Amino acid sequence: MIELPRYASKSVREAGKQFYVDADGDRIPSVTTILNATKPREDRERLFNWQQRIGVEQAAEITKSASRRGTGTHRYIQKYLQGQEVECPDSIRPYWESVEPVLKTIEQVRLVEGVVIHDELGYAGVVDCVASFEGVPCICEWKTSDRPKKTVDRLYDYPLQLVAYCGAVNQLYRDYNLNLCHALLVVAIPETPAEIFWFEPTAIDEYWQQWEARVRQYWRRIGYFRT
Repeated sequence: MIELPRYASKSVREAGKQFYVDADGDRIPSVTTILNATKPREDRERLFNWQQRIGVEQAAEITKSASRRGTGTHRYIQKYLQGQEVECPDSIRPYWESVEPVLKTIEQVRLVEGVVIHDELGYAGVVDCVASFEGVPCICEWKTSDRPKKTVDRLYDYPLQLVAYCGAVNQLYRDYNLNLCHALLVVAIPETPAEIFWFEPTAIDEYWQQWEARVRQYWRRIGYFRT
């Protein structure tokens, strides 16, 4: 098993949007920046209604808390996958205990929290993990939630994130002939075994078409047409 080389890239934020600066100095939008800019109307309305229902300030606090929780959980997952000892604080422990049994099944770790760039489509991001799950090479993504998602429909844009990273890894590391066509999404939930969503090649292809459309939509909106 050969670890994949890490690519250095500077991350910058402008007006709440995240970009990565490549070797040529070009700013490349992140996966989340593209997804947020092209969010369907029904998703925007759902978010707006939720904010109005509980109050804008309370919604902002919940979002901020969830971000801190997710960042913290990712930090300890990264340590574990890199062979370091993990001692979680009380705020993270419920999520760690949920996801730890799944992490024990992850093998042949090749990249953890690595910046990946898709030069042709023009996007970048940080992939959580490239490894094998139950013997199958795949992209792995870790999420946290206070309640089960239960169905793929309730994952919203998460599958598009997965295929975006999958495509970028395959393109960036094309000399390694990875040809990844499976993806694993794990949702850590307090006092509950983590949910596992496994995506086969057929689903990957379908979501990839949707992701390509969102990327093209993004570039059209800012008045730039990529070839």
